[in-house]
Amino acid sequence: MIGSPSGAAGPDTGRAPVADTPVTLLIADDDAVTRSGLGTLLGMQPGITVVGEAADGVEAVERARRLRPDVVLMDVRMPRLDGIGATRQLLAGPDTPPKVVVITTFENDGYVTAALGAGACGFVLKRLPVPRIAEAVRVVAAGEAILFPAALRRMVTARPLDSAEALPRAALTVREEEVLRLMATGLSNPEIARSCGVSAETVKTHVGNVLTKLGAQNRTHAVVIAYETGLVVPGVAG
Repeated sequence: MIGSPSGAAGPDTGRAPVADTPVTLLIADDDAVTRSGLGTLLGMQPGITVVGEAADGVEAVERARRLRPDVVLMDVRMPRLDGIGATRQLLAGPDTPPKVVVITTFENDGYVTAALGAGACGFVLKRLPVPRIAEAVRVVAAGEAILFPAALRRMVTARPLDSAEALPRAALTVREEEVLRLMATGLSNPEIARSCGVSAETVKTHVGNVLTKLGAQNRTHAVVIAYETGLVVPGVAG
């Protein structure tokens, strides 16, 4: 059911105010009822304008490039081209790509990890109330990431670590490792700044260095890399 109340922990949102200019949104889902329902309900939320829908990954890429939405709410399991492939194609395009948020039924879906690795900015659960999904869309449009830290840990650790993926720890400074570990808990830049006792601008610089050194598409992708390579260990404080 779309947007039903749930006791599951939601993403770490609530940090981004509704913009004066509405966030434009494209919804990609192969289930017509889900797609239409989300489109109608999200279109009624403050600060969001739904500009189109897509029934599969091929349509998602084509319509995103034509309509140029701020955010694509992307289902993963779709015909012709899945959400992972569609995300990769969008990010590889010549134009400035939209932000991609994966929407899924199960928080331990291994496909979601692959989508995050392909460059999606985060994920939300279909069972979340629609206002929560709308808030996640706004947060991502504002440049933040949407993480369910506990669920992300479960997804990543369910996949055996390939020793060839081992991250050379020396690539990051001690401070950059600290910032990455705090990113993995879902903290925003201002929250990391308070934790480290530095300015938000300094944290922004550290985050940029982390992304560059890890070859990550965005901060969510960096967190996935950190878990996959063992730099961040589930249940162990940094």
